[in-house]
Amino acid sequence: MIRTVSWVSSQVSLRTLAVLAAVFVAVSIAPLPAAAEPTSPTVTWAVQPANKLGPDGRRWIEVTLDPGQVVTEHLAVRNFSDSPVVFALKTADGYLTDKGRFNMLSSDRESVGGGTWIRVQERVTVAARSTTVVPFTITVPEDATPGDHPAGIAATVTSTGGTVAVESRVGFRVMLRASGTVTTALSVSDLAVTYRRSWNPFSAGTIQVRYTATNGGNVAVTGSGRVTTAELFGLVSGDAPGEVGELLPGGSREVEARVAGVWGLGPLRTSVDVTPAAIGGDRTGAEIRPASATATVWVVPWPQLALAAILVVLVLAYRTTARRRRRRLAQLLARARSEGREEARKSALAGG
Repeated sequence: MIRTVSWVSSQVSLRTLAVLAAVFVAVSIAPLPAAAEPTSPTVTWAVQPANKLGPDGRRWIEVTLDPGQVVTEHLAVRNFSDSPVVFALKTADGYLTDKGRFNMLSSDRESVGGGTWIRVQERVTVAARSTTVVPFTITVPEDATPGDHPAGIAATVTSTGGTVAVESRVGFRVMLRASGTVTTALSVSDLAVTYRRSWNPFSAGTIQVRYTATNGGNVAVTGSGRVTTAELFGLVSGDAPGEVGELLPGGSREVEARVAGVWGLGPLRTSVDVTPAAIGGDRTGAEIRPASATATVWVVPWPQLALAAILVVLVLAYRTTARRRRRRLAQLLARARSEGREEARKSALAGG
């Protein structure tokens, strides 16, 4: 059984590549006795784009080719270990993980795209603390469709421990673009809008937006977008950026955004607008297809209504109390007058 540990993307800078060059240790699917663990020394290596002389400073290879065209590129395998190592060289279709990292299909999955365009020797032996440059060819099929066909190329080492074989690989992406009309397109789906209120009536709430962005074009894209929320029937609005990370053709990504300062006064109309931008290659004459989506949620401003209700109760209580005080004062004044008249009458009778 073969198990792939991981793929190290060439997005790591060249300065740190030598330090962070993949150090892979065999890890079994289930814990094994100590006697079954691999005893071979740790192998540390790196793989970089190169020319005939050695690494050329590129982070990955990116080429635009015509259908039927054949080109030769090079890769450099750097062995940082203290002994010679035999590396298997493999290619496969490329994809982006859920976290946006570039990866290539594992050895047990069949490639049908750009990974099949690359031909390289099966193995290479690299001496201790040495670098070996290996050529490889890229052949574009005659019927290749315009756009990006991502692939990866890697040097692998397979170690065994007990009944488990672990394939460790280090490589970089090979971005293959077949010439033709470039189409950049993003679609927005599964738009979900949630209002997170603040129970402090003097503090606004937040609109939380989640949607799925899908690359419907033929090249890798990013998206620049805006999320806008309008309330009070459009009299008040707020917005926030809704950027979309890199997406390969056919790929999808969940995007989240927040719009702060929303009071939740009645219906909240939230709009998402996204414009795609091609990554790399010649973008001249590219067809751009932006996307938008809108959702409305009705919100009752309970904290503000509660505050208003309390204020109304206080005002009514004040008015009632004031009215009672005025009535009592009037009664006291009337009694005082009555008593005064009575005293005056008695005095008059006594004097007569």
